[in-house]
Amino acid sequence: MLMTRVMPCLLLQDDRLVKTVQFKDPRYVGDPVNAIKIYNEKEVDELVVLDISATLEGRKPPFEMLAEIADECFMPLTYGGGVHTLETVAKLFKIGVEKVVINTHAVEDPRFITQAAEIYGSQAILASIDAKKTASGYEVFTRSGTKGTGLEPATFAREMAKRGAGEILLTSIDREGTMQGYDVELIHAVSGAVSIPLIACGGAGQIGHFKQAVDAGASAVAAGSMAVYIGKSRAVLVNFPTAKELSAVLGETR
Repeated sequence: MLMTRVMPCLLLQDDRLVKTVQFKDPRYVGDPVNAIKIYNEKEVDELVVLDISATLEGRKPPFEMLAEIADECFMPLTYGGGVHTLETVAKLFKIGVEKVVINTHAVEDPRFITQAAEIYGSQAILASIDAKKTASGYEVFTRSGTKGTGLEPATFAREMAKRGAGEILLTSIDREGTMQGYDVELIHAVSGAVSIPLIACGGAGQIGHFKQAVDAGASAVAAGSMAVYIGKSRAVLVNFPTAKELSAVLGETR
């Protein structure tokens, strides 16, 4: 059995590390490169970095900042935000990013997933699905959660898998930043629709939540607030779970 990957998910805005709740009100946390040094010491499995404003502002990823992060990062680095050309994907890989996350453009031009996967391999291309519950059920949202698409997450995940995505990054907008636990209903529905790995994100507040997500079908889990928690007056980098703690909860030898 493959070991469950557990990874911090860090958000960038204007080259700064920020934290949001339900995709709203980003608050400054600190310098991304300093945060990477802490996670190197923690020996986390992977690191996900998402620029939450690149697509909204119509700009390219912050390549210079990402190059600094990649140089400092000892673990596999995954990046998403502002990715809508093959040239951008190529540049991200060149500076040291190992996997690229595609969100808005995967909806607006699904063929792009196929094109990128054919060139760089499915293992390097992640389709990102941000979803929230509406009156009619779960719906996929793009552009940092600001635009509804009318798409149903499980159906869209199935299309992404068919088009060549190697993994799905599934984020619950309703749970993001709340630390109240993952949306296990959403995870179960989407993971049941595809055979490719699914990374659950949004809602982790304690180590036991990881097991709940895995039991619901997640192959890996990402956490934002557990990695960067914003208190009443300041933000602090929280001690990420140790290998021993993860082994005790997930029942795996790490």
